This record gives sequence, structure tokens and C-alpha cells, in this order.
Amino acid sequence: MKRLGDSVAVLLLACLCVALWRAPSPPALVVREGTARRARVLTVDDSNIELHGVMKFGTQHLTVGMLGGPNSGKTFRAVNELRAQMDLDKHFAPGDEAVVIERGGENPDTDTLVARDHWRLGWALTLFLCFCALLCLFGGWTGMKALFSFVLSCLVVWKGVIPLALRGWPASWTSFAAVCLLSAVIMYLVAGFTRKGVAAFLGTALGILAGLGMAHAFGRLMHINGATMPYVQTLLYSGYEFLNLQDIFIGATVLASSGAVMDLAMDIASGVEEVARHNPTLPRRELLLSGVRIGRSVVGTMTTTLLLAYSGGYITLLMAFAAQGTHPADFLNSTLVSAELVKTIIGSFSLVLVAPFTAFASAVVFAPRKEPA
Repeated sequence: MKRLGDSVAVLLLACLCVALWRAPSPPALVVREGTARRARVLTVDDSNIELHGVMKFGTQHLTVGMLGGPNSGKTFRAVNELRAQMDLDKHFAPGDEAVVIERGGENPDTDTLVARDHWRLGWALTLFLCFCALLCLFGGWTGMKALFSFVLSCLVVWKGVIPLALRGWPASWTSFAAVCLLSAVIMYLVAGFTRKGVAAFLGTALGILAGLGMAHAFGRLMHINGATMPYVQTLLYSGYEFLNLQDIFIGATVLASSGAVMDLAMDIASGVEEVARHNPTLPRRELLLSGVRIGRSVVGTMTTTLLLAYSGGYITLLMAFAAQGTHPADFLNSTLVSAELVKTIIGSFSLVLVAPFTAFASAVVFAPRKEPA
């Protein structure tokens, strides 16, 4: 019966994923010309490229063979502009696969394409399929459910949070609602509709809600405006100047910490469930203390894990400050570091708070119906 219920749940989850995938995206304010196609680089001409230190500037001329679309098999000329920006520039070599923009031209002698970037989807799909195979092989049926929850999380963010935020919805509360939805689905898939799942969900929701409130408060107190996030100016110049960048930053903080918060909540709820199973007459107070002790054992390592995960994202920024001999008091007050500092501490704060919240919720749901005298 349990396997039948799990099968129905996975089927419903698969239908939800398909519905989200097919949901219409918000209309684009900027219409891009041409179609992205896959092509193979046949020859390159670097004669117009200048080297300024480690930066390259100029135009790289290519000959590419189309690998798809109506012009498959034809050879075209293409150009690749290098602007001395290492984060945006790309340099092609013969044999590379590239993404080129095809604007409807069909004459290889007169039409010149634009090489946008390297083609990476093939290896990305291979990596994802290897991950799926390993997850299902190691986790079995549970791994299959975890895979669907992974796909659902991606779709909820891409098809839910992002379109609503672009329409002007409060990004922080939209992210909170998305986290609550994902928590409910993931807890049900892992624990079923049980008291353990309910306790873990309540602890997660309360911990994220507390972090959301603190992010709003300290984001304003520390004047974090959200402009440090990548591609913010591009987004504003694309017609979305009405967006609240600070609220989007807070929403990103909520999303970034939610995974670790869910893990800790499930650990504590599972521990309290085991304690209650071995001693069903244990009163609520003892269950609460057991949950708190379990949380203390896990919080120490989890907060360090979160710190290392966040710091890895801006390690080059810290290296730049160290190379320039900047005093910690100076760079800790900088906008970039302050924004990451808020994100790290708020995420850790949610992680610490979820322990007592989940312990309390677990004590309530696992306590005997009648307390012993």
C-alpha cells in the first residue's frame, strides 16, 4: 500500500513538473533577432586580435559548419568580438562547437553569423544524466523521488518565482512561498504524510520566516540595496526599472539557505521520532530537550558548511582585497562584502533557529495524547 501511495505521489509530481514546464513565460521586453544554432568551428583567423597584458581585444574571424537547422551542413563565415572582458569574452579554436546566431540568411558567400559562446549543453546533459543514474542507483525508490523533487525545485524557481518577480510581485515573499511549497512536497516525499513530516515542515517554515524578517530588518539597517547581484543593470535597462532590488536580494537569501534548513529540520524531526518510538510515554518536555540536544550536535557543522558554501562564491573578491593589502575594517564595510556578509549570517541565523523550532514542533506532535501523571 505504501509503494502504491508513493507511486501515485511520484506520478502527480511528474504531472506537476510537466505543467510547470509548459506554463507560459512572461513576455520578453527585448526581442532578440535571429535563432541560436549549433555549429562546428572549422578555421580561425586571429590576425585582428590585440593582446593587452592578459586581455584580448579585437575581432576573431571564423569559418563554421552548421550542425542543425535548415542550413545544416553549410559553411558560413562568423565573427567573434573580444572586448577585453574575461568574464564575457570567449576564444574559439578549430574543432570547438559554438553557438551562432542565425538571422535567416541562407547564402554562405554573403551572410556572416555572430558566434555567441561555446556549445556546452551536450556535456551538461551528460553530467546531469550521470547524476540521475547515480542518485537512482544509490537511493533506489527514494532516489527517484529525490530526483523529481530536484526537477520540481528548478521549475518552481524558473517558472514560478522568476516570472512573478518580473511582474512586480514581492520577491522575498514569493521566494518564501516557493520554499514552503517545496518543503511540503519534499517532506511528503521523504517522510510521507506523517507526524515527522509535519514537524519538519513546521520547523522549516518557522526558521525561514525568522530569517526573512531579519533579512528585511538588517538589509535596511546596513543599506544593502541589492545592486551587487550579477546582471542587475542589464535587468534594469531591459525595461524592469520598477523592480525592488533589495527585496530581490532578500528573496535570494531565503532561497540560498532553504536547502540546509530543510536538511536540519528533517534530521531533528527524525531523531525525536526515534526517541518517541522507543519510549512512547516520554512527556513533551523530555522530547523537547531531546530535540534541542540533537540540534546542538548538528548546528555546529551545518553553520560552518553554510559559511564555506557562501565564501566559495566570492573567494576571488577576498583575494583581491588581500593582494591590495586592504585592512579588514575597510573591506568589511564595502558594499560587496557587506551584502555577502548579510546573506551568510542571515542564512546561518535561520539554520540555528530552525533547531529549537523543529524540536518544539516535534515535541508537540510526538507527545503522548495524555501526559503521564
